Amino acid sequence: MELAREKPRFGYRRLHVLLRRSGEAVDHKRVHRVYREAGLSIWCKTRKHCVRSGQPLRACSAANQEWALDFVHDAVESGRAIRVLSVVDGYTRECLALEVDTSFASRRVTRVLEGIVAERGVPQAIRCDNGPELTSRHFLAWCTDRKIELVHIQPGRPMQNGRVESFNGRMREECLTVSWFGNLFEAREKIAAWRREYNQERPHSSLGYRTPEEFAREMSGETGCGKGTAWKSKISFSTPLGNPAEGAGFPLSHSHGGDDLSTAEQTNSSDVVL
Repeated sequence: MELAREKPRFGYRRLHVLLRRSGEAVDHKRVHRVYREAGLSIWCKTRKHCVRSGQPLRACSAANQEWALDFVHDAVESGRAIRVLSVVDGYTRECLALEVDTSFASRRVTRVLEGIVAERGVPQAIRCDNGPELTSRHFLAWCTDRKIELVHIQPGRPMQNGRVESFNGRMREECLTVSWFGNLFEAREKIAAWRREYNQERPHSSLGYRTPEEFAREMSGETGCGKGTAWKSKISFSTPLGNPAEGAGFPLSHSHGGDDLSTAEQTNSSDVVL
């Protein structure tokens, strides 16, 4: 008992080892029994493991099919930590939002998403990790009310959200690492400027070295984007797309000789386009 008072955080196994070292010939079972009867057991907090099934990346064929969410951490000159909420469209690779603040609650996240929804429409799915902001009851209810499929990746498997992870890597290399933020407001200004450059000026290799906004305009045919919007080519019938780097922008309305197809030929060819 005296040894237990001296070492209150030692379990019965360590106490048994110390007793053996001091020359006490005592069985470990007896030490355990006395240890429990004296109420010396130490309560250990067990870690809760989040169990998720594998959610590999899915190929997207239109905008708003899937949005990817993630957080990036940095700091300002005073040493105060800041967080950046990044939202990326899985098909057009547009950066839909870069919200900067010192902390994010789930209601703040849904407020940012509401602003994007008001501009672009409701996505079919949202892919994110298992952070407390993205697993709260409020966030789950928000997605359920809007009939948005919520795809949580497995813990420790960031490659299952590879699109936004790749985007975050570019942002850290091209913006966060090379910028000095004097305060939160300066960080918001510089990160917002980089977002505009990313969407409007930066060539994207997976989009055939077009900017995300150029690619989005070509794919939408200037008809807008939303959950119920059909993506149109330059002719009147819908053309779901495969790999955007390979097949995007192919002039389907032209014949082999370069002349436009007639109305009858367009009608017949619409049965062939998949």
